Amino acid sequence: MKQNDSQAYDVQLDAQSGTPACSRSRWFQEARFGMFVHWGLYSELGGSWGGRTMPDPSLPNGNSWYSEWIQMRLEVPADEYQALAKTFNPIKLDMDQWVREAALAGARYIVLTSKHHDGFALWDSDVSDFDLSVTPCKRDILGELATACRRHGVRLGFYYSHWQDWEHPGGAMPPWPEMGQPTDDEFEAYWQQKSLPQVRELLERYEPDMLWFDTWGNTAEGQITPPRRDEMIDLIRGLRPSCLINGRLCAHDPGDRVDYLSAGDNQHPERNLGRPWQTPATMNHTWAWHARDFNWKSSGKLIQLLAANASYGGNYLLNIGPRADGTIPAPSIRRLREIGAWLAVHGEAIYGATPLDGVPKPDWGYLTGRGENGRQIVYAHVVDWQNGTLSLPAELCPIAHGSVLETGETLVVLDDQRSFRRPEGGLHPAVAVMELTLHGC
Repeated sequence: MKQNDSQAYDVQLDAQSGTPACSRSRWFQEARFGMFVHWGLYSELGGSWGGRTMPDPSLPNGNSWYSEWIQMRLEVPADEYQALAKTFNPIKLDMDQWVREAALAGARYIVLTSKHHDGFALWDSDVSDFDLSVTPCKRDILGELATACRRHGVRLGFYYSHWQDWEHPGGAMPPWPEMGQPTDDEFEAYWQQKSLPQVRELLERYEPDMLWFDTWGNTAEGQITPPRRDEMIDLIRGLRPSCLINGRLCAHDPGDRVDYLSAGDNQHPERNLGRPWQTPATMNHTWAWHARDFNWKSSGKLIQLLAANASYGGNYLLNIGPRADGTIPAPSIRRLREIGAWLAVHGEAIYGATPLDGVPKPDWGYLTGRGENGRQIVYAHVVDWQNGTLSLPAELCPIAHGSVLETGETLVVLDDQRSFRRPEGGLHPAVAVMELTLHGC
């Protein structure tokens, strides 16, 4: 997906709320790390249906690991898919545990799929019968999540599929040539009858800190038009001015009123986009639970991607896909906790740290920084020690002092005051962080 990321981030008052956009998104820019959760009816199938398992290249659109798309990818009849609601009963779901794991991982916010493209709402909606009320689960799942987030100091966010909705007759369908799309009048009926009212419900009932909408490229251009984009923004600003809105609300033309951009899935821009941004990312191939997706990235690789995004001023929204019963798979737990252990030691090099604009990326890793008492502090995130001696880019001032952030071991700085040797002590094998105090230039 090509994200429209070239627009300058203008610091201006929003016409509806009077809240400076830069102030509204400040916590997001400092947070740097969040946890995405894809969970819904599709979790019951775990990537397989009718003797088929995703990916299935024998089907026209089946060659995908994204198991939350199973209804369309494996051509599950709508009535059979929607019947899954009758058995959706997450008896082991513990929202407090979900948020505890996010907090232990160092995630500062959590984003749950309140409604994905299948149209199923994870709450009792007044404007749809395809929701949690028709399941055996008689709980307010989103309310439990909101309470847990407040308890653990984690910001609350909801993914909401405002464009595609495979249950409502007016909702958009997958943008494939063989799929028919609703007329503009039919889509407007969906927009007014379900999409806008359900976003209102989420805002009024649960008071989220952010909303995560989903379009990509120009595929939604005929349905999520700038007027509809602005209608949604006006609704949100009128009800909850502090709530952040992402650029995928209208990816082909996000405008200057959205609060942050969302890169493509697992895409990591190698530059500062000039406004708040984040990468939505998976631990394996899929987003929702897939019982046969064993393609897990290492925790070291995930930490490197977190550091890379921070070095360009971006956030990292890392996904988990719980099972239908509400339990989090063990590989996700291990990776979350290993990331949390790294952040517990190196958090100051990530949270609130800033990119060093105008300074080229070193070939041995990444750089972040912060000002302190008028002296520049630079964090060298070392991925590759090469020959054991590393040099800073020439655009930076000389090194006055350096140490290993984790242990405090003093670095040996060479006579050029731009190079330092690998320390003797043990270092994190994926990303070792050096704290460098620079002379004033």
